Amino acid sequence: MGKSYERIDGRLRTFIEGQKVFFTATAPLAGDGKVNVSPKGLDGSFAILDDLTVAYLDLGGSGAETIAHLRENGRITLMWCAFTGPPNIVRLYGHGEPVFRDDPRWDELLPHFGEDFRKRTDLRAIILITADRLSDSCGFAVPLLDYVDDRPLHTQRFARETHDSFNDYCTAKPHVATSLDGLPGLPLPLPPRTS
Repeated sequence: MGKSYERIDGRLRTFIEGQKVFFTATAPLAGDGKVNVSPKGLDGSFAILDDLTVAYLDLGGSGAETIAHLRENGRITLMWCAFTGPPNIVRLYGHGEPVFRDDPRWDELLPHFGEDFRKRTDLRAIILITADRLSDSCGFAVPLLDYVDDRPLHTQRFARETHDSFNDYCTAKPHVATSLDGLPGLPLPLPPRTS
């Protein structure tokens, strides 16, 4: 039986922080628009900021569907499911926004993440989310899986990028400046990093 929570604390916080992967879901307002679901991971790229606010780093390598949907309507759901231990699924429904490099909040938010992430050239935005509903449900049908390690491929691939080469990469990649449905995505060119 599912339960709702008033805030991210106690066992709920421990559960969220203990998961190695989470999923994001967003959608445009248009009824025929494409719903986007993305897996997220990489230790140090997610942070709980307070009892109703979380954030994660938006890194290069894919399109900008989440950013485009958040810029249009702000709706987002995050989901964590236990692949080890007791079966549990947690969903955070909320309002999100991308915080770009030239936003005054950038320098305040960045210290919440791992030091290695704060230095990355492929850091496009910080996705800031305020929860308006927190709930869990059973994870009886979720398989038991063993965590081995984070994959190093993403980090290795983008470690060789400079600010200019990463800008060129984003500009050349389809569905970064605009979403699959034509919504404004990542503002290009990326402003220089202040920190």
